[in-house]
Amino acid sequence: MNHLIALPIILPAFAGVAILLGARANLRLARTLSLGASVGLVLVAVRLLMHVTDGTVEAYALGNWVAPYGIVIVLDGLSGFMVLMTAIVGLGSQLYAVAGCDARGANYHAMFQFQMMGLCGAFLTGDVFNLFVFFEVLLIASYGLLLHGGGRNRVRAGVHYVVFNLVGSALFLIGVGTIYGVAGTLNMADLAVKVAQVAPADATLLQSGALILLVVFAIKAAALPLGFWLPRTYGSATAPVAALFAIMTKVGVYAIIRVYTLIFGQGGGPVADLAQPWLLPVGLATLVVATVGAVAGRRLRGLAAYLVIASVGTMLTAVGLGTAESLGAALYYMAHSTFVLAALFLVIDLITRQRGQTGDRLKRAAPVSQSALLGTLFLVAGVAVTGLPPLSGFIGKVLVLSSTLEAPEATLVFALVLAGGLFSLIAMSRAGSMIFWNVTDEKPVAVQHSAARLAGVGFLLGVAVAMAVFAGPIVEFTQRVGASLVHPDVYIDAVLSDPPPAVVAEPHGAGQP
Repeated sequence: MNHLIALPIILPAFAGVAILLGARANLRLARTLSLGASVGLVLVAVRLLMHVTDGTVEAYALGNWVAPYGIVIVLDGLSGFMVLMTAIVGLGSQLYAVAGCDARGANYHAMFQFQMMGLCGAFLTGDVFNLFVFFEVLLIASYGLLLHGGGRNRVRAGVHYVVFNLVGSALFLIGVGTIYGVAGTLNMADLAVKVAQVAPADATLLQSGALILLVVFAIKAAALPLGFWLPRTYGSATAPVAALFAIMTKVGVYAIIRVYTLIFGQGGGPVADLAQPWLLPVGLATLVVATVGAVAGRRLRGLAAYLVIASVGTMLTAVGLGTAESLGAALYYMAHSTFVLAALFLVIDLITRQRGQTGDRLKRAAPVSQSALLGTLFLVAGVAVTGLPPLSGFIGKVLVLSSTLEAPEATLVFALVLAGGLFSLIAMSRAGSMIFWNVTDEKPVAVQHSAARLAGVGFLLGVAVAMAVFAGPIVEFTQRVGASLVHPDVYIDAVLSDPPPAVVAEPHGAGQP
């Protein structure tokens, strides 16, 4: 099990190299290797998550150089949950891509696997500098994936995306360097110990580095006012790439949760709870602006992109409350929104294929021969993404709202989250009526959707439905993870022990110390 922790990083890395060296010119072989790696990653992620459901934390020291001197990857409930989420979205996107989207360029599958490597590495690393390294791996791969298929709109969006993220990467290095200059370490668990002991004279410099990192993570999460790059970027990407990108903003949210609960959380001494005054107002503002953008959207792709930003706003609102219950609610909502929005991008592509390249425009459109099938898929995705019962979106929003009941900002949070849900419902209802009801009398155009595309959509929507069916154990798990984030002693002990053992948290309620 200890060596298995590294497999979510090693498996896509080896698959990507194998595709580049031996299958770059053979699309069928590249598909076989890439799909095999994606299925294998799901199986590994399930096994890893099962291992940490009881609160176990395992640290794996690469080269047997223990923390804080060596590179350490850490498996706990949060990282295991994020790796499984990534694996599921990756497999759904791959199932859709092998129907033909991957044939538009020679390196799609290699870049896809390197993207998966970067994502899994970012979630598993126990070191802030290696978090930067894995950020760069996934970003470089995402640049190529965004440009996959070519076209003026993609190139234009790609340039903006690259420039903006290069600025973010430069800020990341500045923040990391500042923190290292003060604390003398970048291992997360070691930082959690040493920042509490920082001299008062160095506290301001440490706060500056921590706030710079917060800005960087907000860029990655597309939080207001740093998320203006996302609608054009996601709207220009091919459907499976946009579906995979649904997990990209969650990397920023994950980094905020990890760094600002473990390092700059309640035990952070002079920098304790540094991000809390910022996260709640930023989250609510992001939610409001994004839902207004969704209502004003003129294309289905743009609508879905704004809903991605709205989901980030909801998550940051829950994270900003800073309780074990709200963090658990944020994790459940994160998984729901990732699966549903990834599926929505794929459904929108099916609609576009039925109606031609302008088929996602919200205007008078020609009838289609499979409107019942597409209408059903769009309805399921719409019900889930807007938070209507009985699907996972409703459960996620109930969890977020229930976690605010004792907060001083409860009235404001309730009002804005419910209003955001209402505006999202209006946007999706408007889009559905324009696409499926407002039609002409022209002869329908028959388009046969491949089984692979339908399998990709069905897989992701099926996982979202399963989150509602099995909400009880999933919520119980996310609440335990939320409690472990508020009280990170088990994580710190597991990483800094020599040799690092598997440490199991003592059973306690989500809100208990």
